[in-house]
Amino acid sequence: MKTSRRSFLAGLTALPLAAMPLAARAQSRDPLFASADFRGGLDASQHGVLPDALGADAKAFNRLLREAESRNMPVFLPPGIYRLSDIDLPASVRISGVPNATRLVYSGEGRFMRAVGSKQVALTDIVLDGANRWLAGDQPGLMTFQDVEDLTLDGCHILGAQKFAIWAERCGGRIDRNEITGAGASAIYAVECRDFAIRDNVIRDCGDGGILVHRWQKGHDGTMVTGNRISRILAKSGGTGEFGNGINIFRADGVQIANNHISDCAFTAIRSNAGSNVQISANQCLRSGETAIYSEFGFEGAMIANNLIDGAANGILSVNFNEGGRLAVISGNLIRNLKLTAPYEQDDAWFGIGIEAESDATVIGNVIEGAPRWGMLIGWGPYLRDVNVTGNVIRGAAVGIAATVVDGAGRAAIRQNIFSGIAESAIAGYRWSEKVTDDLSTPGAQAFAHLDIADNNVS
Repeated sequence: MKTSRRSFLAGLTALPLAAMPLAARAQSRDPLFASADFRGGLDASQHGVLPDALGADAKAFNRLLREAESRNMPVFLPPGIYRLSDIDLPASVRISGVPNATRLVYSGEGRFMRAVGSKQVALTDIVLDGANRWLAGDQPGLMTFQDVEDLTLDGCHILGAQKFAIWAERCGGRIDRNEITGAGASAIYAVECRDFAIRDNVIRDCGDGGILVHRWQKGHDGTMVTGNRISRILAKSGGTGEFGNGINIFRADGVQIANNHISDCAFTAIRSNAGSNVQISANQCLRSGETAIYSEFGFEGAMIANNLIDGAANGILSVNFNEGGRLAVISGNLIRNLKLTAPYEQDDAWFGIGIEAESDATVIGNVIEGAPRWGMLIGWGPYLRDVNVTGNVIRGAAVGIAATVVDGAGRAAIRQNIFSGIAESAIAGYRWSEKVTDDLSTPGAQAFAHLDIADNNVS
C-alpha cells in the first residue's frame, strides 16, 4: 500500500498525541478542558491511604493532608471505605471523592473530624458516616469546625452522627447541596458565624433540629438559609419549642430564610427567637406540630411574606411585645388546616390561630382558611400597639379576628377584610382569653376608642 507524503506527516503528528496521558489527550481535543488544571491533586492511594487499610489513628491520612497543605495541592480519594478517627484538618485543605462511592466511616475513637483556626477547608462529594458511634465531650459535632475562615461542604452525604452532624463555630463560607440524615441532635449548628450560606441541602430524620443559626450575644449574623428541603425533625430532648424546629434562629440579626420546603417538624418549621431584621419568605411549611412560623422575644424587624402553611397548631406568630418583640410585616401568606392541639399543654398557650400580631405591625393581604379558634389574634392583654389589619380573607374560623380590649391596649385598625363561614363573630373583643363583646363588625356594635373597625365584608 502506497503512503503519500501528506498521510506520512499526519501519522508523525499523531505519535506524540498517542503517547500523551489520557487527561492530556482529552485536553488537547476538547476546548472545555482548556481551563482545567491537570497538574492535579494528590492521589491518596499513592500515599499509603487505601480503602480498608487504615488504623483508627489515621496517621497515614493525616500525613497525606499535611503534605497536601505543604504543596498547596488538593487531595483526591478514590472509591472505597476508609475507616478512621482523629482527622485533624490543617490550615488549608481540599478533599474530594467520587459521589456516593468514597466513604469515610468513623471508627469510634472519640473524635472523627476537626478543624481549628484553618484558613480554608473544602470537602466535596464524600460520604461521611458517623456510624452512630460515641463522640468525646470536646467533639460537639461529627464534623467540628472552629474559627475556619472559608469553609465549604459541597455534595457530601453526612449520616449517623450521634450529636450534631456539622458544628460550625465562628466560621465563614457555605454548606451547599449536601444530604444530612439521622443526626442525634441537629443537622447543622452554625454559631457566631459571619455572612454564612446554607443552601440547597436535604435534611431529614434528625433528633432535635434541622438548621440552627445562633449567636452567644445578639448581633449581626447575615446568614442566608435558602432552598433547603427539611423533613421529619423530632424533639427528643422535649421542651416547648427549644427543640424540634426545622430552622431555628437565636439572637442572629440580618438572617434571610427563603424558598425552603419544610415538613413534619415536631414543633416549628421556622422559629426566630430574638432575631432582628429577619426575612422569612416564600417557604412551604407543611404539618408543623406547633406554630409553623414564629418571630418572638426581643426582635425588631421581621418580614414574613408569601409563605404557604398547611397543617399546624398555629400559622404565624409575631409576639412578645412585653419582651421587646416589635416591628413586623406579615403579608401575602396562605394559611390553612390548623388544629387545636400541640405537643404540650400549657395554661397560657393557645392553639388554632391563623396569625397573631402585637406591636408596630401591618398584616395585609393574607388568606386564612380553617382556623378552629381565631383567624387572627390582634394584641394580647395590654400588649398592643399600632397594628394595621387590612385586606385579608378569613374563612372557616370560630372567630374571625380576636382583638384585645384590655385597658391600656394601644391602637389597631381593622379594615376592608373579608370574612366567610365564621361560626361565632367576625370581629370580637377579648380580655386576655375571654370573649367579652358581641360581633364588633355589625352596625351599632360597641365601640372602643383604640379600635378602628370599618368597611369589612361579612358573609
